[in-house]
Amino acid sequence: MHPLVRLAKKAVEAHVRKGEVFEAKRLSAEMKEKAGVFVSIYKLGELRGCIGTFDPQHDNVAEEIVANSISSATRDPRFLPVTKGELKSLEYSIDVLTRPERVKSQKELDPKKYGVIVEAGWRKGLLLPDLEGVDTVDEQVGICRLKAGIDPDEPVKLYRFEVKRYK
Repeated sequence: MHPLVRLAKKAVEAHVRKGEVFEAKRLSAEMKEKAGVFVSIYKLGELRGCIGTFDPQHDNVAEEIVANSISSATRDPRFLPVTKGELKSLEYSIDVLTRPERVKSQKELDPKKYGVIVEAGWRKGLLLPDLEGVDTVDEQVGICRLKAGIDPDEPVKLYRFEVKRYK
């Protein structure tokens, strides 16, 4: 298990079992960097929670993982909070994001390579890259619009980013 994935697992287990916030003691070089992070939790191959940040909210990737792991397990509005009985059947995926860059058109996007952020005023929708069932740029942008409550014909700003994915 990759150290970033292990950190997410420890953070969720400490919070669900004891209500504690896990503190990483020894940080690898990668954990010391500052970046946005998404933590996805799966149970029996199905999404169980996914929360993240594209703008870093903490001092380093380790703190970002801990905070987003707890949120993914307990605050994703699509799911009930993770229970102690579920912990053994959970799998984790960590996406460390590059800084989003503005693009001029959808021609600069690729749903397998880039995640996308769609923005209209204060509304933003984000979708990670290389997701099962999302095969076209139109699908990717459409999902982002839906998540953000942006109409299909409303003008938007587009941003793309890459991820390092750890499972």
